[in-house]
Amino acid sequence: MRTLHRGLIVLFAFSTFAAAQAKPDVTAQSTSTFNYSKETDGSENINIRNVSFEMVDLFERGKAGNQSLLLRKTTASKRTAGDIGEEATITLEAWPLGTDLKQKPLFTVSTTGTDGHTLDNALFVASRGTEEVDWWSVYKLKNGQHLFDTYLPLVSFSISRETVETRYLGLQVPEDEVKDARLKKPGVVVVLTYASAAKIIREILITADDAKQAAQLRSLADETRTLTALDSSKGKAPSYSLHLTFSQTYPSPPNLSEIVIPVMKDDLDLANAKLPAGIHAAAFSR
Repeated sequence: MRTLHRGLIVLFAFSTFAAAQAKPDVTAQSTSTFNYSKETDGSENINIRNVSFEMVDLFERGKAGNQSLLLRKTTASKRTAGDIGEEATITLEAWPLGTDLKQKPLFTVSTTGTDGHTLDNALFVASRGTEEVDWWSVYKLKNGQHLFDTYLPLVSFSISRETVETRYLGLQVPEDEVKDARLKKPGVVVVLTYASAAKIIREILITADDAKQAAQLRSLADETRTLTALDSSKGKAPSYSLHLTFSQTYPSPPNLSEIVIPVMKDDLDLANAKLPAGIHAAAFSR
């Protein structure tokens, strides 16, 4: 009888502990809205607000277990029909999974832009182009920290076949209002970014001896750029090189030029880079 009594006590204590550890249910609801109005001058205004939820599992190499986050993305836009461009914002909020959304978010990313998406359960990529030029900002999902900007769609590849070691490429084309005085120099062309999900590994500043050529190569209207990572290993350990190609937009003749930079020991190998005459590549830090 005493043994049975002790068993009941242990069972009751375990049940009480389990109940204390169980998290309460969390329910959240957000409203998406659409509004159309017409002014007396005939102009048509469109306002759209969309809200969506997403769960992601973050994984950090060398750390046991994953951290699960609940993300709430809110996009809001205001535009006039027929006009170029729009007023648009993106807000991303993150909470540890199971947290009441009435509590303060773990982090909040708020920026101008039209939309955004998660990538590899590690990054949030925001589409920033609200006018004629498309560009993107990349943020860490771990803490919402801004990683880098790119004026070409983000390029990703793995430097290992045994494990996923994803690396990312971006290309910044300095515009007239850029704040960094070094990027205002007439010979500057672009900044190439090589990064992991955790940090920027290397940035490369591409310059030209001829200021007129530099202006042409960085022109967002008159020049087309492509950025790719090509693996030449043929089944062996990955051996990547980055290919940055410039081409004049139609109706001008293409006048193609290409920069090739090998990836060596998880870094950009400038010593073996192939550059057109008069073009230079140098390490750059902010």
